[in-house]
Amino acid sequence: MRFSSISLLAAALCGCTNIFLQPSKRLFLRPETVGARWEEARFNSADGTPLTGLWFASGRTPAKGVVVQFHGNAENMTSHFLSVWWLSLEGWHVLAFDYRGYGASGGKKDLDGSVADGAAALAYARAKAPGLPLVVLGQSMGGALALASLERDGGEGLSALVLESTFASYVGIARDKLKLWWLTRYVRGPLAYTFVSDRYRPARLAARRKPVPLVVVHALEDPVVPYAQGQSLYKAAAGPKEWWESPRGHAEAFTTHGAEFRPRLVRFLDDSLTRSLSR
Repeated sequence: MRFSSISLLAAALCGCTNIFLQPSKRLFLRPETVGARWEEARFNSADGTPLTGLWFASGRTPAKGVVVQFHGNAENMTSHFLSVWWLSLEGWHVLAFDYRGYGASGGKKDLDGSVADGAAALAYARAKAPGLPLVVLGQSMGGALALASLERDGGEGLSALVLESTFASYVGIARDKLKLWWLTRYVRGPLAYTFVSDRYRPARLAARRKPVPLVVVHALEDPVVPYAQGQSLYKAAAGPKEWWESPRGHAEAFTTHGAEFRPRLVRFLDDSLTRSLSR
């Protein structure tokens, strides 16, 4: 998740919440470069906008379930899939996808549209692997979008939710960023509350989410989304829930710190399956 104080000031002056979305059409990394087996996913959002994704089929039969990644606000899925594709080696189908305006997906960036796109991705995952448990992994702003998309979608078949480096409030993260620049430091509150919408406030959505196992992951030294934002989100969220703390970095628990957090995530997901079967 990337945005500057200057860009947020510009957003305030034009009342444009879409500044939170910073897409790229660039191809950052092809999956085969890291030895991943994949196929292209194509589906449409509710308004007909064409969307694209990467489908990593499980390397085991039968598959345990499907993990859907909601990536952060910058770049596109070709720079974010590294956080999740490896779960296909652990028995999970994995879907990484791009919101409208990102990568090869059609349309223009739009917050409401991105929420609808997330719901379409969940529907695609269910249709692609009918009857299998569903896991959602949202990173940075992707966690905020995941919560909103799940509420819109209803969360059918959801067995677990993972939120990494996600903020508790759009207004709150805007205030945190605006205070970094001297020109906006002392007016950040009025600017954020007046011009940034919190209609999809993650903390509120997390408080009324479907009661499946949740893990909130945040770095003690996160250079993008402050640690306090992650703690606020965790405290607001309904249970059952766990708090995992990585040392540093933004949305890097399953890449930079993968030696510790990848096995931990596998155990968490396996445990969530056991719980869902017992319900």
